[in-house]
Amino acid sequence: MSAAGGLDKCIANAEAIGAEAMQIFGSSPRQWKVNLPKPEEIKKYRTALEKSTINGGVFLHAPYLINLASPDEAIWQNSINCLAGNLQIAELMGGDGVIFHVGSGKDPNKQPALERSVEGIKAVLKMAPGKTHLIIENSASIKKVGSDASEIKYLMSGVDNKRVKFCIDIAHTFEAGLVAEYSPEEIDKLFSQLDKEIGLENLMALHVNDSRTAQGSNHDQHDNIGEGQISLAGFKNLAKEKRLWSMPWLLEVPGFDEMGPDRRNVEILKKLRLK
Repeated sequence: MSAAGGLDKCIANAEAIGAEAMQIFGSSPRQWKVNLPKPEEIKKYRTALEKSTINGGVFLHAPYLINLASPDEAIWQNSINCLAGNLQIAELMGGDGVIFHVGSGKDPNKQPALERSVEGIKAVLKMAPGKTHLIIENSASIKKVGSDASEIKYLMSGVDNKRVKFCIDIAHTFEAGLVAEYSPEEIDKLFSQLDKEIGLENLMALHVNDSRTAQGSNHDQHDNIGEGQISLAGFKNLAKEKRLWSMPWLLEVPGFDEMGPDRRNVEILKKLRLK
């Protein structure tokens, strides 16, 4: 949701499309710089939130520049500072957490990138103390860190902090080739593995996006629900998975009018839950 014009504006924008949970950018998604909101802005936001119908969770998405797996010292340190800044914003807002892409290294052997990422996450948490969660999002490419359950488990175990959770992007899992399709059998297999490896109690949210690219493409490109390669049938099967009913389903779709998540996408998901 857009927060243009003031942090509180994202609430009205979310309500306008029938959302009950929302995700925003706390800072520009394509800049390192992070400006903390002023106390009066936070107060105005919190007052608006209390009066709203947004009761399913509020999340920040970190800027896309962040790469905690990078061997480049400048990029790595900028990533830590930027992510810590966003975590501080989420803490001030009383948000549920900051969702972020871990990044990638330059070595085909991912072990150095994984170790670098663990060190980076620890540094972020130290710089931004509090209760708000730092949430690892699975990647759409197997070349990047955090593409599967074993890598997310490695990161969470290495950091060993209860503030670190994870988020699953439905399109990313498909694009990384971890599911052949979203059939009942594949859905059960995916989330049973995640439960075994990491624990579904640590799954904070779903990014519910269709994919414009093919299964196993390793290319991240979202589509509106039912318009992409996953298909409406895949999301209908997903909506029947009871283990996912208690968590926020967040849309990061282009919108049917190409203006971002819209009421039509929200209503499609809600109707699937009723069938």
